[in-house]
Amino acid sequence: MHSIAVYQEHFLAHLENEKILKEPKNLYEPIDYILRLGGKRMRPVLTLLSTEIFDADFKKALSAATAVEVFHNFSLVHDDIMDDAPLRRGKETVHEKWNLNTGILSGDAMLILAYQYFESYEPTIFRDLAKLFSKTALEVCEGQQYDVDFETREDVSIPEYLKMIEFKTAVLVGAAMKMGAIIAETSKENANLIYDFGLNLGIAFQLQDDYLDCFGNPETFGKQVGGDIIENKKTYLYLKAMEFAKAEEREQLLHLYSIQPNDNSEKIESVKEFFNQTGASKATQKAIEEYTMKAFETLTKMQIGEDKKMVLRAFGEKLMKRDV
Repeated sequence: MHSIAVYQEHFLAHLENEKILKEPKNLYEPIDYILRLGGKRMRPVLTLLSTEIFDADFKKALSAATAVEVFHNFSLVHDDIMDDAPLRRGKETVHEKWNLNTGILSGDAMLILAYQYFESYEPTIFRDLAKLFSKTALEVCEGQQYDVDFETREDVSIPEYLKMIEFKTAVLVGAAMKMGAIIAETSKENANLIYDFGLNLGIAFQLQDDYLDCFGNPETFGKQVGGDIIENKKTYLYLKAMEFAKAEEREQLLHLYSIQPNDNSEKIESVKEFFNQTGASKATQKAIEEYTMKAFETLTKMQIGEDKKMVLRAFGEKLMKRDV
């Protein structure tokens, strides 16, 4: 087994060789641009890692890992358009740097390119990868629509919110890991278990992102702390606070989530206080731990060596101890 840093290094070298620079430039340059903006490359790294977990050469999975990364960035290009976001990883978003039409069309091309990366695999493996990818891509779109719908709803439930983050974020983590299992040609049971491992870890990751957005260290988080509060997003913290709050407290929280002051610092502090007072912050931390443990439970059933199980557990533990 290799370290995460080694997988990242190999993936980045492969991505560099895959430079997509052809005509027409206004279609392909934005694709090359978004793929070079950096990021942790967590999803493609998981594809490489899971391939080796099941005793195959991780280099066999580089094409599938690229498909995962191209798809993930496609979703970011279109998300940024929907959110009218000016920046992505501190740089101009594609639709800001070029224009709206270019962002839409380049994003469409990325989705098609992602499929093409599976064409290097044998027919049986190609079929299984494409089938999983199609299911996952559709679920990501469904998750995004749920997220949009929730912006105008006041009756979002905890199960609905968990389904939204499962589809919008976690299914791609699960699929990235299952692709490695498919390429390694392990048993269906192992492939399904590693999918569940990734899925539950993905849910825990997103819940932790909600928590860090509110209570993270501004110096290490990399985004504005309190951004979800400023945007009045109905996160797990908010929904738990509404569940636990008394009638009068609920009215106060609803009021805070209906205003857009020029200076948001007071609003952020008031909402954070609500989250602590109601027990929503502790409930969120508990949910993060529960989903992480749910992921670890799959390891007991996986037919791999104890050393491999320790690698997966260590990865999950490191992910859950992050402050960025």
